[in-house]
Amino acid sequence: MQGNLPPEAQEKLEQLQDLQDTAQQVAMQKNQAETQLSESENALDELDDIDEDATMFHEVGELFVKTDYETAQSDLDDKVDSLEIRVETLNKQEERVRDQFEKLQSELQEMLGGGAGGPSGPTGPGGAGGA
Repeated sequence: MQGNLPPEAQEKLEQLQDLQDTAQQVAMQKNQAETQLSESENALDELDDIDEDATMFHEVGELFVKTDYETAQSDLDDKVDSLEIRVETLNKQEERVRDQFEKLQSELQEMLGGGAGGPSGPTGPGGAGGA
């Protein structure tokens, strides 16, 4: 079917495919950041139950380095703050990609016949509008 498309429609279709790839990458990054955020928040909660004089270690690559309570708490607080910003940024990026995708999809449908393209996308319930 792609061989029969006008060049402008072919280009928009390729852009749609690129946006879909981008959306998948953003979703994966967001999922990873949310997982790290949850783990860091859990670690902070656990830190509340630990005696401040307890011996603690911080993982640095393959090593465990001795640390104190205040440093561990400060590092975790910083990590949580950073991850919250990262998740928020990825949410906004995900929304922008979705908006671009929907806009391009509408433009492509208009190009290919005024939006009566069948069940190929989430353009609304009901199918044909003014038949």
